Amino acid sequence: MRYRLETFRPKAFLLPLRQGCYSRREKIPQQVVGRQTILNSREETLKIRLSIALVGLAISFALPAFAQQTKTADPQLRQRLVDVIKKHGDAMNNNDAVAAAACFTEDAVYVTDSGPINGREAIEKWYADLFHKVHFSDHIITIDQDSPHIIGTDGKEMWATGGWSTSIKGENFGPTQIKGYWSVIREGDDWKIRMLTSNIAPTPAPAETK
Repeated sequence: MRYRLETFRPKAFLLPLRQGCYSRREKIPQQVVGRQTILNSREETLKIRLSIALVGLAISFALPAFAQQTKTADPQLRQRLVDVIKKHGDAMNNNDAVAAAACFTEDAVYVTDSGPINGREAIEKWYADLFHKVHFSDHIITIDQDSPHIIGTDGKEMWATGGWSTSIKGENFGPTQIKGYWSVIREGDDWKIRMLTSNIAPTPAPAETK
């Protein structure tokens, strides 16, 4: 009588679940990996949200300090600006085209209400033509409270804003008062004007009489 030996191969046995059904044991590691992936994803989400919250908190602390810095100009820096602006104002009151143009750099740009003027030589000619037509007096330049502002880190560039007023008299008119606003970029140890922009404020319309 012959017997055939067969190798016993255990099959994956079933484990009961709470719902009353059965699942193979070999599937359990896959479920564990799936749950671990979900947990990792949630942890990453929480980390991102925490990082965003910290960045927002840092910005909220930084903004008040930045606002405080921009409202008040350095007194010594402001005095330097006052000194160099006085030179320009004196040149205007003296109707001196050479002195007025000397306040600008060689490659400066002066943006007037009638268009830009490029270069110190052209600016001097523009002033000469202007002073030939009208006479300036009582030229006053004011500086905005928060000006000037330093550009860069070497302290040799700055920008500022303000207003101006002057009295002009022509051959057949005046004297009359005009005013406007300006913005400037100055550079170098002597803070010459690299770019100046100015305009003339419109004259208010006369009040209607009843």
